[in-house]
Amino acid sequence: MNEQIFIVNNQGQLVEMNESTYISEDLLQKLLADYPALISGSQINPEKPRRWLLISREIGVPDEKDANQRWSLDHLFIDQDGIPTLIEVKRSSDTRIRREVIGQILDYASNAVAYWSINDIIRNFEETCKKSGIEDSNSILNEFLREEIELNSFWDMTATNLKAGKIRLLIVADTIPKELQRIIEFLNEQMNPAEILGVEIKQFIGQDLKTLVPRVIGKTFNAQAIKNSLKSKEEHWNEETFFAELLIQQGIDNTEIAKEILTWIKTKVNSIWYGVGQIGSMVPYNKDVDKNRDSYRYCFALWTNGNIEIYFQHMKNRPPFDTEQNRLELLERLNKIRGISIPKEKVNGRPSFSISVLKDKVEFDKFKEAFNWFWNEHN
Repeated sequence: MNEQIFIVNNQGQLVEMNESTYISEDLLQKLLADYPALISGSQINPEKPRRWLLISREIGVPDEKDANQRWSLDHLFIDQDGIPTLIEVKRSSDTRIRREVIGQILDYASNAVAYWSINDIIRNFEETCKKSGIEDSNSILNEFLREEIELNSFWDMTATNLKAGKIRLLIVADTIPKELQRIIEFLNEQMNPAEILGVEIKQFIGQDLKTLVPRVIGKTFNAQAIKNSLKSKEEHWNEETFFAELLIQQGIDNTEIAKEILTWIKTKVNSIWYGVGQIGSMVPYNKDVDKNRDSYRYCFALWTNGNIEIYFQHMKNRPPFDTEQNRLELLERLNKIRGISIPKEKVNGRPSFSISVLKDKVEFDKFKEAFNWFWNEHN
């Protein structure tokens, strides 16, 4: 039975609004793209309401590395903490909404985590901005972030969350059937760090007025208790917590190498950023006090999973490493280290290797020499 709500108009008259279905699925998709607030970030997280950055509508999802896109996800949003939010939209009249949509969105999620790269996400975001007539995508991102975090750090957070499987799956419909609600609630209690929720956006129409009422489904008490148990690891990392976690995951030898890197790197940079997310990161960089965030010069990141990630992706946007020749020179210097073999095609990306290859002092010295050359080139 269709529901009713009532509003009082400016003339003090009571207006009866009757529940109505959407004319098409595309209409509901467009409403989400144009008005992301309909995803009701305050219901998803009342303590810290979610805000949404639209990355793309109809974004491709491959099922193999470097393969063509097999599926098309309705929307990809990212919230202010860099959590990728995958959305699949269905109307209640679509019979697939009862069970099939669960398998569909899990297919998308598992393959997105495995095969999406942060470069894919950034490219889709830039294309979305261009389609809207906006050439400077960074202006949109800065407005979204409200200067709470700098641009590259936001993309780093997103990459970290994607690698860790810390994503959010949302099934959006005009009505969420009871069968689907029970499945969402069950799965959400089992999933961590990922979460799955339903968002019901009912439409009410009356006297040339339209009202949209969102309701989030799946945030049961048990699900929240389980997810809150890991809340401490969602806080911002710092030097102490980073090295404590590195010791747990990588042992004393790799932790000592990381401490040596930190001691040395402090003589070369004026800033170190520690990330947010399930996997801790330490990102040394130089910033010029009189310049904006786009002038920050990144070199590499060290992760609590024991990997060192070379930031060619960021280097290519700032001279003198905006020339491929200089980046290839750095790549070749790193490849002289025994245990490192970075393909030349990675000169625009973020290749990584294990910190354990630096346990030999000779190899560690080669690493330092490579980045000493890197900073000398900046001077």
